[in-house]
Amino acid sequence: MSTPSTEAAARAATLHLTGERTVPGVPEENYWYRRHEAAYHALLPYCVNATVLEAGCGEGYGAGLISREAAGVLAVDYDEQAMAHVAEHYPRVSPVRANLAFLPVGTGSMDVVANFQVIEHLWDQEGFLAECLRVLRPGGRLLVTTPNRLTFTPDSDTPLNPYHTRELSPSELDSLLRTSGFDVELLHGLHHGPALRELDRRYDGIIDAQLRVVMGSLPGQAEWPAGLLADVSAIGAADFAIHGEDLDASLDLVAVAVAR
Repeated sequence: MSTPSTEAAARAATLHLTGERTVPGVPEENYWYRRHEAAYHALLPYCVNATVLEAGCGEGYGAGLISREAAGVLAVDYDEQAMAHVAEHYPRVSPVRANLAFLPVGTGSMDVVANFQVIEHLWDQEGFLAECLRVLRPGGRLLVTTPNRLTFTPDSDTPLNPYHTRELSPSELDSLLRTSGFDVELLHGLHHGPALRELDRRYDGIIDAQLRVVMGSLPGQAEWPAGLLADVSAIGAADFAIHGEDLDASLDLVAVAVAR
């Protein structure tokens, strides 16, 4: 049975892991970590010298990455353990425990709100976006990533993931942002690049290969084939491609919306 590194295991042990929050340094989690990290890298230029609020920061690695370029980063999450973890591991980030229904900052006080792989979990997406619009200055930007419903839960309006409340297609995300008072500046999709497409061919789907291991095991007891684990742990953020072509076939949606 494979085990994470000592440091990564210690970091993960401080958090309640449900499969919806990933941490860096865990080989078995590396595909998902790098997939999320790729979107942060793509949208990082919008955060340069900006005052940024990350709404739903989770473990905090994204807020930590943003803090290298931003003037300041406020990381908000409702999970008490996550906030303690952020405070311990990311000294350039200011963590605040709060419900995303009421963002804990003044009106027009933020240049950027980042919301990565979170909006699909929210019961009141419109209310959350109204809060984002409130806290952003006019012309400020909302950065959003979310699973593409068309590929994540195909042929169903009910999410297969029990932690998701409402998933969005490209057109649904575009419409939701526009009707919430934003202009959509960019709507792209995240795809597998050449190396990951080769893994898809080799394993008849690299995501499905990982799910077969995890779903067929008791929690924490997955027996990973050595070759699969080696290939998963070698994946980097650059192995994902983010562009505006073939949106309906993308894995995740990546949007930049401007507050009117």
